[in-house]
Amino acid sequence: MTDNKLMVLPDVQSSADRRNIPIRRVGVKGIRTPILVKSQSGAQHTVADVEMYVSLPADKKGTHMSRFWTLLSGINKPFAPQMMVEVMQEMLASLKSDGGYIRLAFPFFMEKSAPVSHLQSTMDYDVVLTAECADGKITVTQEVIAPVTSLCPCSKEISRYGAHNQRSHITIDALCSEALPFEELIRYSEKNGSCELWSLLKREDEKFVTEYAYDHAKFVEDIIRDVATDLNKDARIVSYELQVENFESIHNHSAYALITHDRRTSAV
Repeated sequence: MTDNKLMVLPDVQSSADRRNIPIRRVGVKGIRTPILVKSQSGAQHTVADVEMYVSLPADKKGTHMSRFWTLLSGINKPFAPQMMVEVMQEMLASLKSDGGYIRLAFPFFMEKSAPVSHLQSTMDYDVVLTAECADGKITVTQEVIAPVTSLCPCSKEISRYGAHNQRSHITIDALCSEALPFEELIRYSEKNGSCELWSLLKREDEKFVTEYAYDHAKFVEDIIRDVATDLNKDARIVSYELQVENFESIHNHSAYALITHDRRTSAV
């Protein structure tokens, strides 16, 4: 005879643990899922690599891993900094934790017009949204990685023919008092390289790009200071970590620079 009564299964994760060792982060990593992201032109479809963790008290044996997936699969609104706060609050409530960490890394796309031909093409940028809850406070940071061209001032000065140039990555990881569109952070990077990049160029565009970079030669130190100057002027940016890496074309190593700034503790 079939027993129609629901079987009550033990909740092992919620049982007590006697080792008395708290865990700072426990959860899921390596999730890849389609998401919506907020952009200046509306909601954008992309794919994110996701990490979601909570802190576990010393007396709890484990967390409920399936609840991370349940929460993530139920989100149908575009991700943005405020959305990250809401997801964090829901995650902590669902898993009965007072600390958590969420990281979404995804490609972000912008339509760009070539400088001379005005040919339209799509550029992709690596973007990361991170939310962390500690001591009852949730902070959200926005990170963008923008590729640019850098041309060496020294090479230009000493060479009879041209100057060596290379692709560079400018990384801005910012804590903001209000949400900044990803496009604005990307523009802070692109405008301060020797020249910005496009996915599609005609010959007249290539001529422009080559000559523009030559006329705007910059060391890695110049690029990072120019970007930092713009970031320091933006009152919405509370703090940032700024990195520039030049993938040198005449060396088998990179040139690198780092600036950190917090307007709460530093005079601008």
